[in-house]
Amino acid sequence: MTYMGRLSILMLNMFIAMLGIGLIIPIMPTYITEFGATGSTMGLLVAAAGLTQLLFAPIAGEITDKYGRRKLIIFGIASFAVSQIIFAFAGSLWQLFASRLLGGIGAAFLMPSMFAYIADITTEKERGKGMGLFSAAMTLGVVIGPGVGGYLIHYGIAVPFIVSASLACFSAILSFFFLPETLEKEKQLEARAKKEKRENLFQQMSRALKSPYAFMLILVFVLNFGIMNFESIFGLYVDRKHGFTASDIALIITAAGLVGVFVQAVAVSFLVGKFGEKKVINGTLIGAAAGLVFCSLAQSYWTVFAAAIFFMMLTSLLRPAVNTQLSKLAGDQQGFAGGMNTAFISLANIAGPSAAGFLFDVNIEFPYILGTVILLISFFAALNGGRKEQPRQLSQEG
Repeated sequence: MTYMGRLSILMLNMFIAMLGIGLIIPIMPTYITEFGATGSTMGLLVAAAGLTQLLFAPIAGEITDKYGRRKLIIFGIASFAVSQIIFAFAGSLWQLFASRLLGGIGAAFLMPSMFAYIADITTEKERGKGMGLFSAAMTLGVVIGPGVGGYLIHYGIAVPFIVSASLACFSAILSFFFLPETLEKEKQLEARAKKEKRENLFQQMSRALKSPYAFMLILVFVLNFGIMNFESIFGLYVDRKHGFTASDIALIITAAGLVGVFVQAVAVSFLVGKFGEKKVINGTLIGAAAGLVFCSLAQSYWTVFAAAIFFMMLTSLLRPAVNTQLSKLAGDQQGFAGGMNTAFISLANIAGPSAAGFLFDVNIEFPYILGTVILLISFFAALNGGRKEQPRQLSQEG
């Protein structure tokens, strides 16, 4: 199979996984009402997938270096399909939690394996384009997921999840028959032969933070914290401050997401090729901080619309640039780096909405002030970051 054929299957897997995550947004309140749960229960249900993703991602990164990429990709998308089926036919709250926890495990095995797979099939020169297309598939799934969920729920509350599970099953079958292994058998056996004491999550994260790509992992956390900090309370923020309706908010989020998809699919490869990852990262960090300030100062629908578009456009550039630089610095530790990448994303997906919700209750402007400060600190740190970074093999001691 050609490079683009294999990349297309990976993009389909990621699109389906993100579609499933996105379609739950308009449906979750209905489920919560049906089971007589509270808002805090809903928050825990959303965070459940992030928790298992955080716990299992480092394990998945290690396994993919020892047993290959293909098996874990198939396992990840198949686990996601089962989780959607459980959610569709859940009869109690614990089943909803079981579904979300299993979905997080599926994502934990899926993402680092695909991250490493792209590194295997691309040269350093091609990697920016590959990561950009992959990120575009991720963003597109998140963007259209709520719309798909909102449309399909008219045919029954379980229908969106049945459709999502069916697509995931199709993708798993496609991967099984047409996605070849990229990690050579010799390298798998070499990784298995290494006699290293198994580390727990915190030991692995500590080792990763001593690696040549440590700053990239910090940026991964900052980026996803900022996005979740922005998105999780955006609807409440513009409703409370400007009185926007649900349709107003939906139009802004969808338009911003579509711009993000376009930027990742078209602009990332050009900008990274012309300026390099470091300059793109520096420029987008300061730009994203400005976007949050712009959002806070905006007073009309169209200025809020423009601010959201600007912020999402910049973060859409930042994600693949960071992933590309991380992959280049990871050397022969692609699986471990991919696992750590997923772990730091999961940590941000738990911390971002939690912090935003708490600060919003104190003052509606505080979440965006915090996001701006964190992005500015990261920008100044990035100006001095990466000067000593070269890909190298990591030992257990780091």
